[in-house]
Amino acid sequence: MNKKLKIKTGDNVIVIAGKDKGKTGNVLSVVKSKDRIFVEGVNIVKHHRKATQENPGKIEEKEASIHISNVSHLDPDTGKPTRVKYEVKDGVKKRFSVVSGSLLDK
Repeated sequence: MNKKLKIKTGDNVIVIAGKDKGKTGNVLSVVKSKDRIFVEGVNIVKHHRKATQENPGKIEEKEASIHISNVSHLDPDTGKPTRVKYEVKDGVKKRFSVVSGSLLDK
């Protein structure tokens, strides 16, 4: 089944629930099959890398996925969370903010 998600790669979002509540960032990638997204600078986890002959072992930090229901679009004008509405103008479907009515698509 083809899911329709309102959040896309490159969108600016704010976390509305969880340990990183209030943080903002750009969407790095979307996993449609699991309803999860990767957000820049949110849900940072430590990953232990085993040492090899070429590289010494290290602990690296990277983003883990977060459920799509825990984020909301960030309104470009007010900087507050907003919902998304769609409008068709000149045969092109575009996304708009419900709060201020400003365009979300680039």
